[in-house]
Amino acid sequence: MLILLPPSEKKAETTKPTPAIAVYQGVLYQALGWPTLSAAARTRGEASVRIISAKYGAIAPSARIESYKAKIDNKALAAQVEEQLRSLARGLIVDCRSSTYKTVWRAPADITVEVRISTVVDGVRTVVTHMSKKTRGEITRWLLQSRAAAKSPEDLYAIVSEKYPCALTPSDGGAPWVLEVIAV
Repeated sequence: MLILLPPSEKKAETTKPTPAIAVYQGVLYQALGWPTLSAAARTRGEASVRIISAKYGAIAPSARIESYKAKIDNKALAAQVEEQLRSLARGLIVDCRSSTYKTVWRAPADITVEVRISTVVDGVRTVVTHMSKKTRGEITRWLLQSRAAAKSPEDLYAIVSEKYPCALTPSDGGAPWVLEVIAV
C-alpha cells in the first residue's frame, strides 16, 4: 500500500536538515501524530507513506529536508515524482493529496482510491476543507495502526469503515476509485 499525502503550509523552522515528518506541522500531520505511533506503525509508515513536496518531490517521512517556502510547479516536478514513485506504485494507492498536488502525478486509476471527505449539515452532504485535512491525517494513522493491510479498494473500505461512515465508488477506468468519508 502506498499512501500519498500533501505537504503542510505550516512548517517547523529548521536550521539543519530534519526528517520531513517533523518539519510538516499542519492539521493533517497533527492528526497523524507520528511521534505517538508505535514503532511498528512508524516502520509501516516509512515504507508506505510518501509526502508530495513542492521542493523535494515524493519523500518518505524520514527524508531529511529543510523548511522552505515554495509554490508547486507541477510540470517541473512531474518527471521527478514519477521516477520517485515508479517502484512503489504497484499495489493499492491511497490518495490523500489535495487537488493542487494531485496534478503533479496521476496515479493509475485501477489501483488508486482517492479519499474525499465531506460532512452532513442539516441533512445535506457538503465538502469540508480544514476538517478534511484532519480526517485524512486520522485515516492515515488508522491505516498504519491497523492489523490488516489494505491490498484492494474493498480492503481499504473495510478498514476505514470501522471508524468512519463511508462509501466506496469503483473506478470508471479513467478516474480512480473514490472513498467518500463522512467526517464525524
